[in-house]
Amino acid sequence: QVQLVESGGGLVQAGGSLRLSCAASGRTFSNYLMGWFRQAPGKEREFVAYINWGGDNTYYSDSTKGRFTISRDNATSTLYLQMNSLKPEDTAVYYCAATKFPGARKEQAYDYWGQGTQVTVSS
Repeated sequence: QVQLVESGGGLVQAGGSLRLSCAASGRTFSNYLMGWFRQAPGKEREFVAYINWGGDNTYYSDSTKGRFTISRDNATSTLYLQMNSLKPEDTAVYYCAATKFPGARKEQAYDYWGQGTQVTVSS
């Protein structure tokens, strides 16, 4: 089992920045590939970003590429999502998740999920 707890969400104006954190506990964090997903009101949960074990391979959704950066610190078992140039359409609950499948972008591939943190971007 891996327990995941997100933090860092909040209210920010368009154009601003936020940094989300995801603290992992339980099994060895470095054994898992990690992802960020988000779910806006009335919409399905969607992929945001992915990172491999060592942090040297990352993927992003088209809507977040160039604005968001995923990173991880295996020494502290923490996953991050730096979000810059935020837009109102980035408003959603953001989730971190853990998977054993390289390159996974579908939520069905992820076994462990956090409870989510709300990000609201005002115009």
